[in-house]
Amino acid sequence: MHSPLGWTGLSQWSYLAAAFAAMLLTVWMADRRRRGRESSRALIGALTLTTAWTLVTSSIGANAAVTQVLELMRNLGWLVVVYSLFARDNRHTSVVQVRPVLVVLAMLEMFQIALLLLAIRFAGIAPAVAMIFQLSVMFRLLLTTGALVLVHNLYAGAISGQRDSVRWTALALALMWGYDLNLYTIAYLGRMVPVEMVALRGLVQIGALLLVAVGAMRGGSALRFSPSRSVAFQSLSLLVIGGYLILMVAAAQSVAWLGGDVSQLAQLGFAFATTVVILALVPSGRLRGWLNVMLAKHFFQHRYDYRAEWQRFTRTIGRAGPNALPLHARVVQALADITDSANGVMLIPGEGGDLVLAARWQWPTIEVPAEAMPAATAQFFERRGFIVDLDEVRAGTDHEGELSLMPQWLVEEHGAWALVPLLHYDRLVGLVVLGRPLLARKLDWEDFDLLRVVGQQLASYIAEHNGQSALLEASRFDEFNRRIAFVMHDIKNLASQLALLARNAERHADNPAFRKDMLVTLTNAADKLNALLARLSRYGAGGVQRLEPVDAADVVEAVAARYRSAGGECPVYVTPSQPCPMMASRETLEQVLAHLVQNAVDASQPGMAVFLQTRLDGLTGVIEVSDTGCGMSADFVHNRLFTPFVSTKAGGFGIGAFEARELVRAMNGRLEVESREGLGSRFAVRLPLVMAPGLETGFPADNPDAKSDDKKVA
Repeated sequence: MHSPLGWTGLSQWSYLAAAFAAMLLTVWMADRRRRGRESSRALIGALTLTTAWTLVTSSIGANAAVTQVLELMRNLGWLVVVYSLFARDNRHTSVVQVRPVLVVLAMLEMFQIALLLLAIRFAGIAPAVAMIFQLSVMFRLLLTTGALVLVHNLYAGAISGQRDSVRWTALALALMWGYDLNLYTIAYLGRMVPVEMVALRGLVQIGALLLVAVGAMRGGSALRFSPSRSVAFQSLSLLVIGGYLILMVAAAQSVAWLGGDVSQLAQLGFAFATTVVILALVPSGRLRGWLNVMLAKHFFQHRYDYRAEWQRFTRTIGRAGPNALPLHARVVQALADITDSANGVMLIPGEGGDLVLAARWQWPTIEVPAEAMPAATAQFFERRGFIVDLDEVRAGTDHEGELSLMPQWLVEEHGAWALVPLLHYDRLVGLVVLGRPLLARKLDWEDFDLLRVVGQQLASYIAEHNGQSALLEASRFDEFNRRIAFVMHDIKNLASQLALLARNAERHADNPAFRKDMLVTLTNAADKLNALLARLSRYGAGGVQRLEPVDAADVVEAVAARYRSAGGECPVYVTPSQPCPMMASRETLEQVLAHLVQNAVDASQPGMAVFLQTRLDGLTGVIEVSDTGCGMSADFVHNRLFTPFVSTKAGGFGIGAFEARELVRAMNGRLEVESREGLGSRFAVRLPLVMAPGLETGFPADNPDAKSDDKKVA
């Protein structure tokens, strides 16, 4: 019987520990796969074969025929793992050398079966046994050399996103096959397998399994193993040293006290009992979650290099210049860079509290409806500040009640990965939809913490930008009003002079021709100037004088007839409509439609038609102005279309669309816009119907006295 301190005893215990580690890792990864988390079948199979090989080696030795067969199967299993890692980013279709090399290595390993049968057949012939041994070792050298070349190509040729995901497994394979290369080199030169290296091989296998476990726990993230100081130098050191001493004392005493074959039974019993305990604890979801968080927080370096992330974030947001993206697009890019997302979109609150599209970043294909999310969903994000993992929503997981609030278009868009609300003082200023990264993974606690903090910072930038825009708009209005005051003063003086001239001309009655021509010309000029003066006065009034029942169909027909009589390059048509009695000012409504139709004509190519239509929608009437022109981007619609003094026309004031919206609001209505670049635009003027005020107050619309009495009673 060998001493427990000899190489044979160390070999038995090291392989038994490796078998226990491989069994534990296999059970853990199989449980992860059962719960729907990412876990490779090939890796689970290779770990299972490793468990069988190390357990049999610990029991009957490394030279037994069964052990040799299991080692062969273990090598084949890890070759399948290498191929699966190549296949993760589809490089197995472009790197055509991978498959032939794997096939050759597998055939070399399969030759071991023939050599094993020959060794059994010619066991009594020493020269034959020596030759078979040398061939077997040579084939193993070829296998390990080719496998190491594949592992090197796997890691060195991977893209940056994939390299992080294969790092730990590649290290494990390099350690395992690198040690085997040295083992079989010495065995080939010395014509025998050294017992010392066989014993240490079990410890190397444990190290390789630990690297695989680290890679599995990291989930393919770019992290380096770095224990926190408090745990590493206080708790972890004491636990490791104490556990090691207890384990060694127990192992030595078990062999000394029991002796013989009973020691092997004690080893197997210890492994069995420990496995039972682990299997009993693994199904505990609370324990698993606690262990995952504790390991991620204290045993590994943080996922992100926060200094580098902050520098990149600052560069993205602070980018300026004519080629810089708009602010909302840069907000999406800043968040997408953190999670390596390939694209994203941003939604902002609309006038009715719903969320509408504001910007896209590298995502032109996603279909976002005009009302991307209802007001209830926006209120949920504003109230909870909850970051939504859309994969969990698709799986039916509901944390805060978000499952019933997610719109169908977002759930069906499998490229959408996460929703990040942007909150500024408990007010939702935006919602970013992040696209799925190239290397899909599950969001963890550190992702949520960083996205939440960055979202708040971005919300402050957006709020500051909105405040500066409002101040700039107010200052421009102030300057505009001052300029208009001077213009109105000059025009008023000119109108007075022309009126006076017209009155003086009446005295020259002795010249009939002069009187006739001058009176007509000067009177018309005075009327036009006074009309212009009245129109300019409305810019500062902010409202209309009187609302009355107006048939929108008649107004639409009158506007279209005006453009038809002018003979423009773009025809204006009125599609079949129904009577639409609205509460509005006819003159103001014509002015609004004139702005919208003129914008549609300017955005269309010659010969392309502009369409007008009226329809009823509940208690409101709708006038639609549609064109098939160049269209507008979401950024232009939400950030520039209704911004006064910003015009794409040379010499334009840039207040046409803004004035149209303000006039519609003054008539208690709403102006809606839907546009798509390259397809056209649709403006919809919504105004209350004639009967709507009566329905809202409970009195007929044509009974003002009843409404007045009701106010008095109230």
